Amino acid sequence: MDSQPKRPKHATLARPTIGEFGRHELAILGAPCGDIQRLVAQLLPHLNPELRVAYVDADHATGDAEEAPKPVQAGGLSAELVDKIHYRQLNTRRPLDKFSQPELLAHESLVLANGNHFRARQQIVIIDPRKPLDKKLDRLSDVQLVLLAEGQTELPAVLTQHLAGAAPPVLPLADAPAIAAFIHRWYAAAVPPLRGLVLAGGRSERMHTDKGSLRYHGTDQRQHTAALLAPFCTDVRVSCRPDQAAEVEAAGLMPLPDTFLGLGPLGGLLSAFQLDPNAAWLVLACDLPFLTPETLQFLVDNRQPGRFATAFQSPWNDFPEPLVTIWEPRSYGQLLRFLSLGYSCPRKALINSDTAVIQPPAPDDLRNVNTPEERAEAERDLTPRPPLQKRGI
Repeated sequence: MDSQPKRPKHATLARPTIGEFGRHELAILGAPCGDIQRLVAQLLPHLNPELRVAYVDADHATGDAEEAPKPVQAGGLSAELVDKIHYRQLNTRRPLDKFSQPELLAHESLVLANGNHFRARQQIVIIDPRKPLDKKLDRLSDVQLVLLAEGQTELPAVLTQHLAGAAPPVLPLADAPAIAAFIHRWYAAAVPPLRGLVLAGGRSERMHTDKGSLRYHGTDQRQHTAALLAPFCTDVRVSCRPDQAAEVEAAGLMPLPDTFLGLGPLGGLLSAFQLDPNAAWLVLACDLPFLTPETLQFLVDNRQPGRFATAFQSPWNDFPEPLVTIWEPRSYGQLLRFLSLGYSCPRKALINSDTAVIQPPAPDDLRNVNTPEERAEAERDLTPRPPLQKRGI
């Protein structure tokens, strides 16, 4: 008998926590579809612009017989992309599934779905006698909110029994501001934690020595940058090449060897998301000796988790600075998409995505040091500072 352990067929990967359509989704059910559509329309002014909201519904009409058939419907095309004046429209014959739906809505921070037709990981239930819940209990897997339609004052027994002691908040269906306020609180409670990433795996070819080993503040830049990140993050990893891991660990730091090789900073960022695709990663390059805790605090305080990322505007050009940035979990798939198209520049991903770009409070804090000449100038300009731990950081 073969005593060898059975080899797994597939790599063990951490998977993103995504529902049917996205990370943050709510199915609304229990009322006629028109009432659900009206509720969503009433909520939008209260949810925008903090949240990018998508709505998922099914076609309720039989169609206008006089309308000319669209090419896809007529059988002439497998897909049709139409650039409308105020929106874009994609008609396709490809079926929607648990893989394609999140891909299509990857740019949205919140998905509201008509729960009469679609499931979602969490739900809002409307109590309306026109739509009894007894045949839809299997869809109520994680009820977050109950809404009472006009004339309703209590939860039906079938729902109370199904909730088995759980007591979600109850609001009037007509109170759109209160419902929107609940959704904002629900979204904020699910904001992913920040983990820190020091990018220190470069070859430092222009500097002619490892930039992470330089000392401007009493400790090397890997240690200094990790100490900068520590107060804001649950933990801090140092992105490095596999051959650097032992050196990083010997310095008392937590190495994260690149698993995406030869891609520069993008490789370090993708390796971090491969480790934990459900965290937001606060990323700092190790060549920023002027960066202060105050500027980092400003970035964290102005984080917009409903966006792709939160980045500083570069003081020296019109582009966001990708290496002092909070990358939200949904940026993972977008970065992989850019890689699949042949681009390894994180800045290009920021420019072409729904990124929150903010002005740095002290622009000179973003000054990076890449050459021996810049290093000599930085050493002249930097006032000697005690290590961060001695300053109570």
